[in-house]
Amino acid sequence: MPGETLLNQRYELVAQQGSGGMSVIYRALDRMLGRMVAIKILRPNLTKDPAFLEKFQQEARSVAMMSHPNIVTVHDVGNDGATYYIVMEMIEGDDLKKLIKTRGALPFDKAIELAIQICAGLGFAHRSQLVHADVKPQNILINREGIVKITDFGIAQAYTDTMPQTRSEVVWGSPHYFAPEQARGEKPSPASDVYSIGVVLFEMFTGRLPFVGPTQRDLALAHIQTEVPRAIELNPELPIELSNVIYKVMSKRPNDRYKHADQLGHILQQVRERRRGSAQQTAAARMAPPTVTGQQPAPRSPQPAAPGASNYSAPAAPVPRRAAPPQAPSASVGPLPEGGVASGLPAAPNPPSPLFNPDGTINVDATGGYSGPFLPQRQAKGEGADIVTILLVILAFLAVAGLVPLYLLGVFPLI
Repeated sequence: MPGETLLNQRYELVAQQGSGGMSVIYRALDRMLGRMVAIKILRPNLTKDPAFLEKFQQEARSVAMMSHPNIVTVHDVGNDGATYYIVMEMIEGDDLKKLIKTRGALPFDKAIELAIQICAGLGFAHRSQLVHADVKPQNILINREGIVKITDFGIAQAYTDTMPQTRSEVVWGSPHYFAPEQARGEKPSPASDVYSIGVVLFEMFTGRLPFVGPTQRDLALAHIQTEVPRAIELNPELPIELSNVIYKVMSKRPNDRYKHADQLGHILQQVRERRRGSAQQTAAARMAPPTVTGQQPAPRSPQPAAPGASNYSAPAAPVPRRAAPPQAPSASVGPLPEGGVASGLPAAPNPPSPLFNPDGTINVDATGGYSGPFLPQRQAKGEGADIVTILLVILAFLAVAGLVPLYLLGVFPLI
């Protein structure tokens, strides 16, 4: 808008924020309300068709009636002479395209959260019988709090409804994200938005577009004919179920996709929950102490850990062993000195006889070479009893011998 800085004496244009095939976006000050707003001004080549202008204003009013946290709020729609514009809330942040260009493939948690919000905003629009018809990362804004804000509702829909014969001049500004039926010139539907979401998901999770080509025609034919690549082939860390979902929503036929963005959003929520559950199970398995094969871990009562406490558990104290009772010195100690103590050990209460070895065999030096088994002490007692008997026999013999002379002298008569 050369030479113009004020629309309808109310909106002061401050700086250009961006541009597209159908509009130019300005940062502006709403002097009446004293707030910063974003103003999208239609390009002059679009405002020459009365049918388009009527459809555009109708779509803009429909968008203004929607109120959803993931849809940019429309404050006003109007014109200043031949300049037609839409006034929207000002979003402080970047669009998704810039984020992908800067970071490449986004982390799973970040990308899945953004995808669910995109589906929430578009699902609300689909329930309101409104098709976006130009879903692409450039139209998906992310504010500083990480909230998705979808913009540019209604303009592409109005254009495709009223000027299909000149679509190549404007609509082909974002052919990488169009559904096959849009590439064929057919009227877009909620399923067309679902396809475009699939392309956005593919780009978020892989950092690449599914189809590229040197011309708009090549891209159109790719959407219509070329087999959709598998996202997991470009990002092996993706869950296989998520890769399958992206593949499904990019089906060539609308009936093979989810019919509304709400359905896709519900599926993505399930994928996220299963991913979180798997991550929690893995973390729990890593924290569990290993068990020794063949042993059962002792049951323990769970105790809440203090904040900042370590998960380390000290090993159990060893069970003290009972001291062995004192034993008599082993025979291997050798013979003890007389009445003495060997190596600090007390002398045995009954010292072994020098006639016997410590192992119970008879001492060879004391027995003239006999080395038979140890004899019980009662055998020694038996030998003493035999000597006494012999002595008694001798005494008896001597007594009898003393009586013989007396008998001969007639002192003791014979009976």
